[in-house]
Amino acid sequence: MIKQSVFLKAMLATGLLALAGCETLPDGTVAPATSPPPTERVIRSDASLAAEEYYAAVQSSLLAQGLLRTDGGGPDSRYDADMLARNFLRIALYQEYTERTGRLLARASGSVLHRWQRPIRYKISFDTTLPSAKRTRDAREVSRYTARLQRLTGVRFSPVDSQQAANMNIFILGEDERRQIGPTLRALVPGISDATVNSAVRLDRDTYCLALAVTPNDSPVYVRAIIIIRAEHPDLMRRACIHEEIAQAMGLPNDSPDARPSIFNDDGEFGLLTSHDELLLRMLYDRRLTPGMTEAEARPIVRQIAAELIGGPV
Repeated sequence: MIKQSVFLKAMLATGLLALAGCETLPDGTVAPATSPPPTERVIRSDASLAAEEYYAAVQSSLLAQGLLRTDGGGPDSRYDADMLARNFLRIALYQEYTERTGRLLARASGSVLHRWQRPIRYKISFDTTLPSAKRTRDAREVSRYTARLQRLTGVRFSPVDSQQAANMNIFILGEDERRQIGPTLRALVPGISDATVNSAVRLDRDTYCLALAVTPNDSPVYVRAIIIIRAEHPDLMRRACIHEEIAQAMGLPNDSPDARPSIFNDDGEFGLLTSHDELLLRMLYDRRLTPGMTEAEARPIVRQIAAELIGGPV
């Protein structure tokens, strides 16, 4: 099994709080930009160089096994309305991680339907060592992908110029800068728990990327998301992280071993959003479903929508 990404509903140390008020660092300064001056010469650490070598080998191995597919599915991965409905319920109505005694455990638990009710303003913050060509490539990928998600969900996406103006912060960071991200996370999400911060700062080597979604006062409506992607990834793995983490932050937080063709499956077969996943997103934002619905409440509606979308096998 491939542990590719992590999705967390942000855990707050003092309960789920409204995200209002100060968005500066604890000492009163604004979170620094992550772009170096044009004349600055940046030096990468041994840890970052080793990570880049490791993930290049990982991608080569995955591709050699026929994984990280980019074709979106085909005749070898057919699914019908019943399969689609079951996959939706498992992916949208369960959480992948649970916080227990200050630790985040990989344990699926039942939840309710979560999604956005407002436009998404996103900001991409790059590691200072990431070459400009890769920054441009990643920014284009995010722009194209969010336009696709907007068509599927009806949620409007637009880029903004600052971390503080964004309600979706996308960080593409190397080892060194990611380990220093704690104060920025605490500024963006006041009351965030130590366990959630540590999940980003001490990112396990086998966790390729993660997303945090925030709701105020335990509401089922997302108001902020934070996505962290390793800058050391080769291009396809960075694209895969962009696709999975933004889609999960839309309200599809869990994975299922039965979902195929899908990026919401830890087997890593598919690297980019598939035709199946597009239908999951359309279902999630169908007006007949509402935030806060339980699995029992959503099931008959989900089955009806799935039948309308595809009828029989596709």
